[in-house]
Amino acid sequence: MSRGDGHDIILLVEDNADDVELTLRAFQRGKLANDVVVARDGVEALDYLLARGEHAGRTADTDPQLVLLDLKLPKVDGLEVLRQLRAEERTRLLPVVVLTSSREERDIVESYRLGANSYVRKPVDFQEFSEATYQLGLYWLVLNVGARER
Repeated sequence: MSRGDGHDIILLVEDNADDVELTLRAFQRGKLANDVVVARDGVEALDYLLARGEHAGRTADTDPQLVLLDLKLPKVDGLEVLRQLRAEERTRLLPVVVLTSSREERDIVESYRLGANSYVRKPVDFQEFSEATYQLGLYWLVLNVGARER
């Protein structure tokens, strides 16, 4: 798991190294996030979000403002991550954008049923992928008024 030191934290839950790199580049280019935490499987994501395991004792001031969640993850899949996030008071209102290559209707329906704020299919084209992730960050970190800001 990698992390920096800013306060607009995005948790990127993604096991594909190429997609991680493209997403990080898009955010750096757009100067959107001071800090991107990368979790490469569902267990790492849950440990970070729920402040357990190696992240036990992590304080709420390092909670992410946004989670970009892939569905096809090792160890614990994205739908189960989402299910557990919505079951916890600490993470119940956290914006979660499912960012996945899945085109399965049941994944879309289940993501929204479990409380995803948005479902975005990853574009195949590099430039489109970069632009899509930049736009997601812009909307969720700059334009959207979150529950913590009200």
